[in-house]
Amino acid sequence: MVKIGLLSDTHGFLPERVFELFKDVDEIWHAGDIGSLEVTDRLKAFKPLRAVFGNIDDQVIRSEFPEYQNFQVEGISVSMTHIAGRPGKYSKHAADFIIETKPDIFVCGHSHVLLVQQDKSKNLLWLNPGACGNKGFHSVQTALRFRINGTKIEQMEVIEFGKRSNLNNEDKI
Repeated sequence: MVKIGLLSDTHGFLPERVFELFKDVDEIWHAGDIGSLEVTDRLKAFKPLRAVFGNIDDQVIRSEFPEYQNFQVEGISVSMTHIAGRPGKYSKHAADFIIETKPDIFVCGHSHVLLVQQDKSKNLLWLNPGACGNKGFHSVQTALRFRINGTKIEQMEVIEFGKRSNLNNEDKI
């Protein structure tokens, strides 16, 4: 069994509560728009990290993280990229990536809208954790936490860090 903490769209900002709420996870996944290597450096010092770059990420971040990831966790195939559209309206590159990799879980970010949805047409679970950072149109910072047990995805939890307008300076990197 592997416990996962999933976030996206930090835009250079990481709520300190991530470390409390992800203390029991085995891995952290970041679905792009990292914003600063300070974010990923802190996450990597805390737990193993898998990440992709997003559209706002500079060349330094792009040189450390790929645009696409495909990997196995227990008996589950996972594909991750930043921009993908949405279930039923995939971007061309995401649709091609899904056809190529045939994931059980497809992870993306970009929209700042949390969405967990089974896509029966592609036989996958779509995960977008929303936005964990303090930039964008979202009003509440969100992430996901779940576990992979063999071929089962269990205990999916939505994490709300709070409203962006109520952030305090101690949360800034």
